Amino acid sequence: MQKIKQCLWFDTQAEEATQFYTSLFKNSKIGKTARYGKSGAHVSGQKEGSIMTVEFELEGLTIMALNGGPIFKFTPALSFFVWCDDEKEINELWQKLSEGGEVRMGLDKYPFAQKYGFTSDKYGVNWQLILKSNSQKIAPSFLFVNQLFGKGEEAIHFYMSLFKNSKIDFITRDESTRSVMHSIFSLDGQNFVLMEGQGNHNFTFNNAFSLVITCETQQEIDHYWLKLSEGGKPEQCGWLTDKYGVSWQIVPTIIGDLAATSDSNKSERVMKVLLEMQKIDIKTLEQAAKGK
Repeated sequence: MQKIKQCLWFDTQAEEATQFYTSLFKNSKIGKTARYGKSGAHVSGQKEGSIMTVEFELEGLTIMALNGGPIFKFTPALSFFVWCDDEKEINELWQKLSEGGEVRMGLDKYPFAQKYGFTSDKYGVNWQLILKSNSQKIAPSFLFVNQLFGKGEEAIHFYMSLFKNSKIDFITRDESTRSVMHSIFSLDGQNFVLMEGQGNHNFTFNNAFSLVITCETQQEIDHYWLKLSEGGKPEQCGWLTDKYGVSWQIVPTIIGDLAATSDSNKSERVMKVLLEMQKIDIKTLEQAAKGK
C-alpha cells in the first residue's frame, strides 16, 4: 500500500477532474467515492448526498479528489512532476494539460532538459513535464521560494528522518546560493521532487494540495503528528501544516470502513466525532462506529 497519498482540494469539480486526469494516462483507474452526510455537509457548505471525495490512480500514484468549496486555490508550490518516455507522449500530455491553464515555462529545450514544460491545467493544478524516463512515472514536486529559499535540503533530510526506506536519489545544488536546483528523494520507497526558486513569488503552500499519510496504528498516528506538527500548526480532522507550511493529513487506514456511507447512521456518528478532533484517535472513532 502506498504510504503517502495526494489530496487535491476542489470547489465542486472533484468527479469531473478525476475523469479528466484518468483519461490522460494509460495506467489509470477510478476508485471509491464517498458522499457527504449531514454533519459533513453542514461544516463544508456542500449539499448532503453530494460527492465528498473520489479516489483515483495515475500510473500507480494514488490521489484523492476532495470537494471542499472555494476556500483554497492551487499554487505552483506543489505540483505533479511527470517523466515522459518519448516526444509523442510529452506533446500530447502538454496539449491537454496546458489547455485552459496558465503556462509558467513553455514546452521547450532548456540547459537541464531536452524538453520540459511547467503549466497549470484548467482546474489550477500544476504539472511539470520532462522528456526523460524514470521508474516512477509521476511524483509530487515541492517548490521552495521566498522565505523557504535555502531550506530545501534541510526539508529533504527532515522528511527522510520520518519515514523508513528513505534516501536521496539525485540532487543538484547551486553552491553560490546554497540551494537545491533539482532533487529526487524517496520516502518509504516513493519518489518526491524538490526544487528551489530565487526571487519574489506570490505563492506558497496551502491546503489545496495536501499529503495524506495512512497509518495502521495509533502509535503511527502519534509519531507523525508529533514530528510534523512541531513548529507547524495542528488543524481539524487530522490535518496539520508543518514548519515549512506544507499541508498533511494523518489518517488511519480504517477510516474508510468506519465512515462508509453504506450505513448512514454509522457514518454520521463517525463524522460527527471526527469533526471535533484535531489528531485522530482510532479508539474513539471505533466506539462512535459502534454507537458508544
